[in-house]
Amino acid sequence: MLKVKLIVGSTRVGRNADKVLEWLVPQIRAQAGIDLEVLDLREWPLPFFQETLATIGNIQSPTYSDPLVTRWNQTIAEADAFVLLTPEYNHSFSAVLKNAIDSVFFSYGFRHKPVGFVGYSSGVAAGVRAVEQLNQVMLEAEAVPLRTQVLLPFIAAAFDATGKPTNPAFAVGLQVMLEDLIWLGNVLAKARAAGAPPPATLRIRAALTAPRG
Repeated sequence: MLKVKLIVGSTRVGRNADKVLEWLVPQIRAQAGIDLEVLDLREWPLPFFQETLATIGNIQSPTYSDPLVTRWNQTIAEADAFVLLTPEYNHSFSAVLKNAIDSVFFSYGFRHKPVGFVGYSSGVAAGVRAVEQLNQVMLEAEAVPLRTQVLLPFIAAAFDATGKPTNPAFAVGLQVMLEDLIWLGNVLAKARAAGAPPPATLRIRAALTAPRG
């Protein structure tokens, strides 16, 4: 089973993420071969990022400065793939989501794993600017962002009274995204099991600090 973690990137009271989750979670769980866990950042009150090489403990098995950060890194490392549910705040994604990503420090828990995005906003932009920026952030984390995204504009009218999308394109886009997530997640899981080069930052640091003849 492909272990997929759905990270909820909003913690506000009255958040629109809840109406998206009512539709999104059953759709993901209906996919054969997926074992889904929802990581609601409301339930992960991570401290503001403060880790350094001096605070993580053993580099080979970091313990970090807070037990919750340790558990967060372990939980992310368990995953084979991710879906990020993100609002758009001031043309970007939320600070709490950035903090959660940054807190995956030196464990490389996102590395060589696919990431799908579901964005939403109250206006026409549909969270696209937040998703574009998340693509850059996840690339730096050495994850593999998916091309197809689910973008929900005018979130107040995105679902009918029964919780179904008012635009059939939302469901089509989600299905394509999940098909790609499953395929790539399984391919990358096999590749990781076969062995991978060390993280890029470690290789660069080693090359720059190596003795020169």
